Amino acid sequence: MPARARRRAVAVLGVTPLALTALAAAPASAHGSMGDPVSRVAQCYAEGPESPDSAACRAAVAAGGTQALYDWNGIRIGDANGRHRQLIADGRLCSAGNEEFKGLDLARADWPATSVRKGPYTFKYRVTAPHKGTFTVYLTKPGYDPAKTLAWSELDLEHPVATVTDPAASGGFYTFSGTLPERSGRQLLYAVWQRSDSPEAFYSCSDVDFGGGTDGAGGTGGTAGGGTAGAGTAPAPPAPATPAPAASAPSDEQIAAGADKSTIEHHGHGDDDASTSAEPAARDNRPVTDGSSRRLAETGATPGTPSLAIGGAAALALGSAALFLSVRRRAAGGGRRR
Repeated sequence: MPARARRRAVAVLGVTPLALTALAAAPASAHGSMGDPVSRVAQCYAEGPESPDSAACRAAVAAGGTQALYDWNGIRIGDANGRHRQLIADGRLCSAGNEEFKGLDLARADWPATSVRKGPYTFKYRVTAPHKGTFTVYLTKPGYDPAKTLAWSELDLEHPVATVTDPAASGGFYTFSGTLPERSGRQLLYAVWQRSDSPEAFYSCSDVDFGGGTDGAGGTGGTAGGGTAGAGTAPAPPAPATPAPAASAPSDEQIAAGADKSTIEHHGHGDDDASTSAEPAARDNRPVTDGSSRRLAETGATPGTPSLAIGGAAALALGSAALFLSVRRRAAGGGRRR
């Protein structure tokens, strides 16, 4: 084979392994939302996107549609890079300024809430595509009125109740500790997950109810309904005259059942969002469990290869082979003409 033809064939074959590698990797994604205390969007998803139980979640669907609930783990800004206050306007905190999730910004006092008390609290952040980064959780200031639009000034930004980088992961959750200060009645926790391997950040609003503000044990992280008082702690305060609807996080079964209706993996997270430098990660929308072959604190491709990627890789390989044979035939023909 002439040198020119050989170089052309080598170039064709040289591209193929890189293309195969790109096709074999799953689309990039990074998803999550606060699981305990459960976020508004996760709560409404747990109630059922098509027919939520609570009046607040029904109002959220009426305002923004059901798709926002199926995309419960995708409230994000691809190029946030720590510029949360600059990018998210007052009144849009719970949706992070995303029109799809605007129903979560509704100012109303009947959002399902998790019962909490002053003191230590174990937060659990449900993650369906893990990445390294820092979690920061803020609490609203005394006097917060849930019936008014949430503004940045309503959050105690100077004293976050929890801040942690690359927390431990187990059973599909990032778990980390914080301390809830003295409060009473309805309050809101605002969580920001800023990735360190990308400018992308995730946001969530969790409604909580301190009741009478009596000292006691914080949440255990085991349930979305707040903690259970330990031995020797003060009894729970009397229930308010009009208690907040009980909150409950979605189960693994609910998450798996709605995974095929999620669209968040098809608009961003490193695929067609130039502002996000995400690396390929799990396409599966289910939480990563302890038996996973990859650590939750890291980014990487799934152990398996999606069927679509396999098909694309095979097609590319066949096309490359055909082109290679064509090059050889032309080279051989040229030699005979000489």
